Amino acid sequence: MTLSPIRKVFQGIADRRQMFRMFDRHAQRPDRGQGDAGSLYAGEWFEIGQAAHDYMFEALPPVILAVDMFALREFLTRSVTSVFFTLWIDGRARYFHAYCDLADINSGRRMREAIVERETRPVRAMTRQERLEHIWSSTHDGYRGYAGEGWTAPDRGKRTVTVYGGRQGKTLRLLYSLTDQEISEKLPVHLRYLPDAIAA
Repeated sequence: MTLSPIRKVFQGIADRRQMFRMFDRHAQRPDRGQGDAGSLYAGEWFEIGQAAHDYMFEALPPVILAVDMFALREFLTRSVTSVFFTLWIDGRARYFHAYCDLADINSGRRMREAIVERETRPVRAMTRQERLEHIWSSTHDGYRGYAGEGWTAPDRGKRTVTVYGGRQGKTLRLLYSLTDQEISEKLPVHLRYLPDAIAA
């Protein structure tokens, strides 16, 4: 499955612990330290609280990109870095973290537009991709990983999660092969019954 260039990776407002954990959602990738991983991160975004936003603004001298966004001076990889947004949506300020490729001068503007478009939809819903990304973001490292030697060659390197199958016990499944039932079981209760959103 090809990921969309801009994608929401967590439903709800991430607390400080969740935020730091999601800064490197791909830490376990098998090729870590080899090549440029910018394409894994660029385009990911999630919502944070004001306190986390303000903490990151004060942690290091930021690069001010616009009145409503700033970037960290420390790049994750090549030209991809954390960008923090303060956006007025439905009459209130909300705060977001995203990875943008600053080699593209329009990446911040496109990210802002995508977040506003996604968060102003009238019905609270999630796409299948958003459900899978939320599962990946919220699963403990011990229960998620990447397909290795025991998998067929086309599947190696793809993301996996542990699934509990009753009498069969726990098994590793490719993230994108989860059934609707398995997705529902792995989501927190308050997200299980949201309607499906049509991907933009």
